[in-house]
Amino acid sequence: MKEKIHPSYHELTVVMTDGSSFKTRSTYGEPGGTLRLDIDPKTHPAWTGVSKMVDRGGRVSRFNEKFGALGRSGGGKK
Repeated sequence: MKEKIHPSYHELTVVMTDGSSFKTRSTYGEPGGTLRLDIDPKTHPAWTGVSKMVDRGGRVSRFNEKFGALGRSGGGKK
């Protein structure tokens, strides 16, 4: 195996959406770093069976500002 071409494989802390955490090893980030999850098995609809809208980076609010309550009124433009 060639030396000095592989990424650093180190320990980091993963913080779930509910605040619980665990340690694992990864090539992500810096040694001793923290990875905070926006979506995990405790909140993702594929595992929970509950559908909800997740606003990552204000995308949903920007869409609502631009298009308003498009399609929510049950009616439509006449």
